[in-house]
Amino acid sequence: MIPPGFIQDLLTRVDIVEIVGRHVDLKKAGINHKGLCPFHGEKSPSFTVSPSRQTYHCFGCGQHGNAVGFLMEHLGIGFIDAVRDLAQQAGMQVPEDERSPQEREREKAQKQRQSTLTEILGKAGQHYRQQLKGNPRAIDYLKGRGLTGQIALQFGLGFAPDGWRSLASAFPSYDDPLLVETGLVILQDDPGKSEAEQRRYDRFRDRIMFPIRNVQGEVIGFGGRVLDKGEPKYLNSPETPVFHKGRELYGLYEARPAMRRRGYALVVEGYMDVVALAQHDFGNAVATLGTACTADHVQKLFRFTESVVFSFDGDAAGRRAAGRALEAALPHANETRTIKFLFLPSEHDPDSYVRELGAEAFERCVENAVPLSRQLMETAADGCDLATPEGRAKMLSVAKPLWAALPDGLLKRQLLGELARRAQLPDAELQAFWANAQPPAAPGMRPRAERPAAPRATPRPAAADGAPHDEPYFDIPASAYGDEAGVSADDVHVPHDAHAGDGGAPAQQAAQQPRKWEPRGDFKGKGKGGKWGGGDWRKRDQDPTIGMPRKAPPAPMDHAVRMLLLHGDLWRHISEQDMQLLHELPGEHGQLIAWLERFLVDHGPSPWAVLQIALQEADRLELAQRVCGGPITSPPTDDHVQDEFRLVMRKLWVGHLKQQATQIAQSSQPDMRRYQSLLQQIRDLEAA
Repeated sequence: MIPPGFIQDLLTRVDIVEIVGRHVDLKKAGINHKGLCPFHGEKSPSFTVSPSRQTYHCFGCGQHGNAVGFLMEHLGIGFIDAVRDLAQQAGMQVPEDERSPQEREREKAQKQRQSTLTEILGKAGQHYRQQLKGNPRAIDYLKGRGLTGQIALQFGLGFAPDGWRSLASAFPSYDDPLLVETGLVILQDDPGKSEAEQRRYDRFRDRIMFPIRNVQGEVIGFGGRVLDKGEPKYLNSPETPVFHKGRELYGLYEARPAMRRRGYALVVEGYMDVVALAQHDFGNAVATLGTACTADHVQKLFRFTESVVFSFDGDAAGRRAAGRALEAALPHANETRTIKFLFLPSEHDPDSYVRELGAEAFERCVENAVPLSRQLMETAADGCDLATPEGRAKMLSVAKPLWAALPDGLLKRQLLGELARRAQLPDAELQAFWANAQPPAAPGMRPRAERPAAPRATPRPAAADGAPHDEPYFDIPASAYGDEAGVSADDVHVPHDAHAGDGGAPAQQAAQQPRKWEPRGDFKGKGKGGKWGGGDWRKRDQDPTIGMPRKAPPAPMDHAVRMLLLHGDLWRHISEQDMQLLHELPGEHGQLIAWLERFLVDHGPSPWAVLQIALQEADRLELAQRVCGGPITSPPTDDHVQDEFRLVMRKLWVGHLKQQATQIAQSSQPDMRRYQSLLQQIRDLEAA
């Protein structure tokens, strides 16, 4: 973990006015600087940056903090990434003892490579914008779609001329292999020719160009749309070291201020939908990049807002896309987040709808969007005759994996009741049935009880050549492998072919030998004067809790949050992977973790007495007590608190892996390679 002393030293070496000024237009106002707040929409500047205190504060929305906190909030990045970014700007090296020098060099080389690729892509974006200015045909096309020059400038729209090598005028060497690596140039694959002899040509030709930016504003790829009729209508950059379609969202960089102002993110399906909506004051729209909405997309959106509206066409393809978005969103839904689904008439997409019927009509569509709960119910009931027992049973079979994907909480409990009522079953009966029932068996699959138990595996040794294993392991910190986990891999539903890679069913575990009784306490044994220890056993101290009601042990996530509140020094030892897992805790737990991290970034590790006052001032003390299961008191000195915290984090990891494995097991087409790796990780944690 990064030492707090380094963070304080870092903050003294950077100028917050310079850091914030790269993202906000600041003007001198007395001893401070002022500008429009980047965290909410405003017309009069209420955002102040103080060079003397090295802090920022918005009198409109209340956002405040230091340079690290600003980067976290504005760029939507984690604490570690913000510190690394700031340290790089200050020319300082972040001390991270857990990484070897070789790992640091590899990471440094990788960042340098990514920086070089984004610089090339940014230069290409400038070339495309310049080409747009001199092409009346492309300008007329954009005007015909109702777009102004201001919107084109905001999104950096450009034009790729209809030539095979137009980028040759933008770069000194068209043969530069980096142009191929960025996806800007295609290298003809001819095995009979050397690389120098192979033909090169521009990927994008005669297309309106949409630069795709990451949350830092760097160009990482492009989307191109044909001006006239042609196929494919849209063409995206290929996967590169800086561009992954399944993780990025078009327009997210531009949409963040409007998302804060409107209070939600609007997810659409095309680039033109995004810019057309922005033209009509719906600047909070983003688009997937030619792929179905993924869990990574949803998770990224919830870093910037607590409410997401998915917009789809009303045709069959739109309904299928909505089903995939529902599956991606379910694991992230809880009582504090809002997820809705908007279906437009089949003859419209958002672009055509807002241009033909206006912004007010589209606003009404957003207001009438279907909440996630109703969308789940309608998806489950689609094609089912609920007037018959067969139809209701089919509805429940479809609903079960969707319901199971929801995180535990009030929303999940409410939906169970709704499904039970629609199926004409008592709530308790459906809950008991789903709690005890196994996933439906595939053809030829034996019931779980007949399958031999999988052997307990020890952590796998590294490959002889040091190469990583093929299985897609979760990136779990080494600190998780230290003490007993207390959670078994046997609690996970196992598909019928889970052990296919082991050459058949695993060997039976050896029967456990009965433990030999041994004397405990003061008993000395019989014979040769053996007797009970001195004293009257009837007068021995008894456990004062005898006869009192038993109290359930705290859940791992309750325990983890309580320990972090009471032992601030633990934050110094949390790995980046553990921090990500803590931020993904559902509901109020995740909210409290986010607040606590922001507080510690600003003030450093603090004793409970100080933290308690801060929680009271922020109206979060009751939240902390609810999360921790009751009143919180100052802890006694404990030399083993780090060991205890590692044990708690391990339980959280095992629970997380179990949830992932169970979702795979209950899916209609389980990914067995991934499933086996999850089981192995659970066993590794258990055996540690």
